[in-house]
Amino acid sequence: MKYLFMLSAFLLLGSVAWTSQSGNKPTTITRQAWADSVKKDPETGLAVDTNLPLIKAHCTACHSSKLITQNHFTRTGWVDKIRWMQKYHKLWDLGPSEVAVLDYLEKYYGPSKQTFDGRRKPLEKPSWYKL
Repeated sequence: MKYLFMLSAFLLLGSVAWTSQSGNKPTTITRQAWADSVKKDPETGLAVDTNLPLIKAHCTACHSSKLITQNHFTRTGWVDKIRWMQKYHKLWDLGPSEVAVLDYLEKYYGPSKQTFDGRRKPLEKPSWYKL
């Protein structure tokens, strides 16, 4: 019984190996993906730009860059977050560099403009029914 099992396993493996070398090209299934054309800083994962040193100095001095990458606020939203950090977390006045910081955040981490990625989008105005 043991030899019969080994013989059948050997024949099965041999037939699989023989069919894989028969010269037929394997069928390749490809999926179209959107490539991110923005270069990322290997240290922080933030978009590489001339204003990146300002972001590193003012933002990642206190928190992880992931806090930036996971949020996509409008310019007004970023201003609100900066004011909130200044009020409650002792963020210093950014001075004249605030405009450059906001330009960077709005350009790379503004509201998402990507196409639909296959998952269901959140409902904008859900209509609830009475139970």
